[in-house]
Amino acid sequence: MNVNQHPEKRLSVSGYIATIEKDRFVPGSYQLVVDGTPQSHVNLDDPSDLFFEYIQRIGHIIDLVAMPGQPITALHLGAGALTLPRYVEATRPGSRQQVVELESDLVDFVRAELPLPKRAAIRVRHGDAREVVAKLPAGLHGNIDLIVVDIFSGSRTPAHVTSQEFYELLKPLLTPHGIIAVNVADGPGLKFARSQVATLRSLFPYVSAIAEAQILKGRRFGNVVLMAALNDPDADWMPRLLAGGPHPAKFMEGTELAAFAASAPIVTDATAIPSPPPARNIFQV
Repeated sequence: MNVNQHPEKRLSVSGYIATIEKDRFVPGSYQLVVDGTPQSHVNLDDPSDLFFEYIQRIGHIIDLVAMPGQPITALHLGAGALTLPRYVEATRPGSRQQVVELESDLVDFVRAELPLPKRAAIRVRHGDAREVVAKLPAGLHGNIDLIVVDIFSGSRTPAHVTSQEFYELLKPLLTPHGIIAVNVADGPGLKFARSQVATLRSLFPYVSAIAEAQILKGRRFGNVVLMAALNDPDADWMPRLLAGGPHPAKFMEGTELAAFAASAPIVTDATAIPSPPPARNIFQV
């Protein structure tokens, strides 16, 4: 990669401009920016180093899926710069992973500028996430340990991947102890996030939320990471882990989470809307 310039690509589906920028402060690291919004950060020298706070929290969820170092089967809906597939390969060598991405030329652009490890078993499926999931081979049903839902068109999550019907497509893919991690971006009031919690709680017996306390209080725009599972993921140590570090986060589950989503409607295909857009000065660069 030519470090003296910022490679860019106009994406054929959305028309957005994707740019890869070198991180001036972290050696070997780069940032993917799409439509002016930072979407991914990759440390090629150390793929286990996760930069964005919400990505770190998804990383903690990935660490829950199986014993440390044990290979898993993972499905990533939304590619970005393939940060989390790289993390899984670095921390769980030999994992089988599938990535679904609508913007085919985004994946090509990222792989050309930020190559994947040659040993990585990562297959990319091109197309709309919901349509691809509905057509996944029967052999994957009941065999996926981890599903990451991190789907954005620019800075917003499309409506059709937020509904009960969409999550119903994911449920049969999971192993008995599989986990779904969903990245939700929302602003003051958290109306969208509360409805996503209510929707997941209508389908899964174990649902939790992770975010900074100020975000969960609905005081500012940010990311809420939701975790859903068919069986107890045994996350007792998660609150202590999240309480440390430079950006402490809160872990919400059980009755507290039920109260958080108590008045929120379950999202269906008939009522689904895109996630709210952030103010231009929040994520824009």
